[in-house]
Amino acid sequence: MSMNASATARPVIEVRGVTKAYGELQVLRGIDLTVREHQAIALIGASGSGKSTLLRCIDLLDEIDDGDVLIDGEVVTDPSVRAAAVRRRLGMVFQAFNLFPHLTVLENVTLAPRRAHGKQRKAAEERARELLARFGLDGREDAYPDRLSGGQQQRVAIVRALAPNPRALLLDEVTSALDPELVGEVLEAVRELKADGITMLITTHEMGFAREVADEVCFLHEGLILERGAPEEIFTAPQQPETQRFLRRLLDAKRV
Repeated sequence: MSMNASATARPVIEVRGVTKAYGELQVLRGIDLTVREHQAIALIGASGSGKSTLLRCIDLLDEIDDGDVLIDGEVVTDPSVRAAAVRRRLGMVFQAFNLFPHLTVLENVTLAPRRAHGKQRKAAEERARELLARFGLDGREDAYPDRLSGGQQQRVAIVRALAPNPRALLLDEVTSALDPELVGEVLEAVRELKADGITMLITTHEMGFAREVADEVCFLHEGLILERGAPEEIFTAPQQPETQRFLRRLLDAKRV
């Protein structure tokens, strides 16, 4: 999606002045962010900059201290709003897969559509099998998570998040728990989501991937979005000294 096209698309997620602290530690210090329909935004920054906390606040896994989160124009951080209802509208993919070990792949993927969305078993299983086949997991429906590689488990987690047709996907460092040789297969799955126009907010340490997939990159530093822009702008001509230092460290480590 071009920057001009994304500017006119409908906002799916809006974050307005969100703050979050854990005790004395201020993790988010007034975040403003809009993710529009079919847009992919990558959040980059050092560990502890607030990237994962921001995703957890959007998904109402962590309660914010101030500000608002809106989904399709509705304030969802109002105390009267049920968190479970909000989570049904978003798909969250965690660093550590978070699959249920006692359920098969098919049962993991169909659980939310059946229990939370009221879908009939047959319809839920048909969609699950279709998605599993698309992401190279056909034949694994009856396997348990511990019989899968890390890359396969993470692809199952992506399929599970997709199965209920969420308004947006929140992807939290989806390659960080994987061995290097398995990273590529998960990133390829996310590339397919991008090609499909799935709305995504992605935290990542894979700078090459962010450069390729994101419509916009936001650099977080000490709980603030310090710089944002098109990937080429951020990675070739960052304006803020902190962004420059962050990217230089990654370049020195051959991570860019």
